[in-house]
Amino acid sequence: MENTITGINKADQKHNYHLDSESIIDAIPNGEKPKMLMHVCCGPCFCFPLTYICPHFELTIYYNNSNIYPKEEYDRRLDELKKVVEYAKRDYGYDIKLIVTPYEYTSYIKDLRPYSDEPEGFVRCQTCYRKRMSEAYDYAEANGFDYFCTVMTISRHKNAQILNRIGAELEKQHKYTKYFYSDFKKDDGQEKGRLLRIQYDLYNQDYCGCEFSIRTKKGE
Repeated sequence: MENTITGINKADQKHNYHLDSESIIDAIPNGEKPKMLMHVCCGPCFCFPLTYICPHFELTIYYNNSNIYPKEEYDRRLDELKKVVEYAKRDYGYDIKLIVTPYEYTSYIKDLRPYSDEPEGFVRCQTCYRKRMSEAYDYAEANGFDYFCTVMTISRHKNAQILNRIGAELEKQHKYTKYFYSDFKKDDGQEKGRLLRIQYDLYNQDYCGCEFSIRTKKGE
């Protein structure tokens, strides 16, 4: 894939993207709720971000995760995400729209297969981040969303610096929709999300998604 990021410099490593999130929220005029499209990979990762984002934005979530293998796992994660959407409505009154794209693993995995032997977090994973974020960003732009975001910065296994660098590059390729910088791990985001996951009794997967990432589950 073009523009795949394989590293970050020391200045990037020190950047606090959570402060960028706060600045964007602080700049929203009183009484307004901009439209945001958020790429979401699963229910547990969505638990904390929904409580952070929904008070300030009209949120739609986008489930385009054809990286997930096998299909049964994809369906299970989608079912758990639907539960969280229902709980958000019940417990907080948030009416969150969920968009689901077709599952196309065979065609999706072709771009990742050349990097099948790489460890987690390098070119294969960064290619996967970009594919899903780019597709979702295109949808956001085509449908008049003010902001685009990804939930993936909540994960302790994913580098928020790299994800935000990809987001910044994609923002330059779009005229209307802005990128919402984030690091949902900050401000105890992971712990708050973990407690919500336990409260809602959600299935918590033990590998990232694709067939190659299953090796981390098996300890290979």
